[in-house]
Amino acid sequence: MLIFQFAMFVSCILHLVSTLNFEPMKDIKFQRVAIIGVGLIGGSFALALKKKGFNGTIIGIGRKKENIIKAKDLGVIDEFSTEPAEGVKDADLILLATPVGQFSEIIEEIRNHIKPGSIVTDVGSVKAEIIKELKKLMPEGVSFVGAHPIAGKECSGVNAASPDLFNNTRCIITPDENTDKTALEKVFELWNTLGAKTVLMSPDEHDAIFAAVSHLPHVLAYVLINAIMDLNETILPHGGRGLRDMTRIALSPPELWRDICHYNKEHILKSLDCFLSSISHVKKLIENSDWDNLEKEFEKAKTGRAQLDSEKANPLAQANRQRR
Repeated sequence: MLIFQFAMFVSCILHLVSTLNFEPMKDIKFQRVAIIGVGLIGGSFALALKKKGFNGTIIGIGRKKENIIKAKDLGVIDEFSTEPAEGVKDADLILLATPVGQFSEIIEEIRNHIKPGSIVTDVGSVKAEIIKELKKLMPEGVSFVGAHPIAGKECSGVNAASPDLFNNTRCIITPDENTDKTALEKVFELWNTLGAKTVLMSPDEHDAIFAAVSHLPHVLAYVLINAIMDLNETILPHGGRGLRDMTRIALSPPELWRDICHYNKEHILKSLDCFLSSISHVKKLIENSDWDNLEKEFEKAKTGRAQLDSEKANPLAQANRQRR
């Protein structure tokens, strides 16, 4: 039964894709864009819009007045509001760029103030559970399209925002069988226009993949720093570039990653189980002084890491080229 349901979902998505015209926008088809959460990603989205010639109005929405005023002073946004319900009025595109744990509360607050025909989208890195929650809350005539730009820095806040943050990165668009075709096409084209390479993926497939390639590394970065400090916190300053490279993402906002772990719990636990099995195997090889097989493990990892930078070995990039 589950296999049949999955096959039906894939069939629906393939049909939907075949009917869409995924050509880059000649102009941005929105007049008023509301960004809720003008930090690194939300601010970069606004700057990218401006760089691509957007001549409408960008309104930034945030609870902390000093932060949103800073975004206005930096020229990132045109207007600002500290009240989401007020800020989204007359917007034809609403971007959720806060931690994912705040999405449902935000939609509850603004749902009666969103004009019919508007599109709500997001930049969160968890999809399946979030989409289920938000679909229930969307008012009649308002479409939600999930999106996840694979871009970021260890620095947060609007000061770190860049108009080029999304250039040549991937943006995963995650429709389900009920996603409005026109809204999907507009969001897909918008991310193409902003410089991203857009890829379609089901919400659950997205969450399974990114639990392994994004969420697990972030969890491990936090844990590695804590493990070293538990050994002896005074030795941490001796860490060189290798440690800094491995744990750069531990500088990410903890609230953000707490929420991601909450909403993608099952997939992250599966990835952690796989990691624990791997680290246990390596530990056993060291305990047994099995240096030949340890070297083979390291060689396997080296080969895999080299493939990471190869677009030819990247199935998402291949799929994107074939779709175009």
